Amino acid sequence: MNLQVRAYAMLGMTMTFWAGNVIVGRAVRGEIPPLMLAFSRWTLALLILAPFAWRRAVAQRALIRRHWGAILLLGLAGVAAFNGFLYSGLRYTTAANSMLLQGLIPTLVVIVGSVVFGDKAPWRQVAGIALSTLGVTFIVFRGELSEILRLRLGMGDFLVLCGCASWGIYTASLRLRPPIDPLVFLFVTFAIGALAMGVGALSEAQAIAQMHWNTHMVAAIAYVAIFPSILAYMSFNAAVSHVGPGAAGQAISLMPLLGAVLAAMILGEPLFAYHLVGMALILSGVLLGWGARTRMAEKRG
Repeated sequence: MNLQVRAYAMLGMTMTFWAGNVIVGRAVRGEIPPLMLAFSRWTLALLILAPFAWRRAVAQRALIRRHWGAILLLGLAGVAAFNGFLYSGLRYTTAANSMLLQGLIPTLVVIVGSVVFGDKAPWRQVAGIALSTLGVTFIVFRGELSEILRLRLGMGDFLVLCGCASWGIYTASLRLRPPIDPLVFLFVTFAIGALAMGVGALSEAQAIAQMHWNTHMVAAIAYVAIFPSILAYMSFNAAVSHVGPGAAGQAISLMPLLGAVLAAMILGEPLFAYHLVGMALILSGVLLGWGARTRMAEKRG
């Protein structure tokens, strides 16, 4: 399989897992405090990775120390801040609002890449992002775009938006990832995320003491630790190295589409005409943006 095709397939899988992450985070918001959920997620993911990554990390410790600044930035932005803000925001806003705001991530990736790294986005990529964003908006507002004028953003939406900004920084900055084993990079950044969220969870001590553990919560933590964490981050990081941060960031636009499909398959929620129109716009925008990336690669080749 062509490397770019494989990378896009990995991005599709990643977005499916992350759409599930939003649904799970919203579902357990009343059972587990947000920073405790993030801490549990990264700690479990870290324990799963440890048997495979620990010896490699020790062997590459000199390289890790040499590039500690870039690793710390990526760990704090993409693992700690993004998930801490997202789970905190989901306590006060809906999953739909969250996915709408995450539709801004491709734009934020382009902005960070342009301002910080001097990237120049081709017009097809910009047009693709705009088209996908319109599709996201169409789905979230159920085809009634006039509802945008009545939109009111609260604290939860602001927190999710902070998470989106963090992810934009992470995606655009993945080019700074040092030449270490991908599994070691994942292990170290997850450790940074677990440590940061552990410190944050101390502020939730009273709520944590009142938690009642059950199989539903354990299953939720297991899901977010394995699928949106280990498998999704590994796939996303690999895809960025093949197709670049712009194309990978635009894949975030697929999340509302995949979220609607998952809700229909798992929860039995119906799909309406506005879903289909929004899906068509999102897919058209993503394909337009990815096509621009392919043309650039062919010209360089």
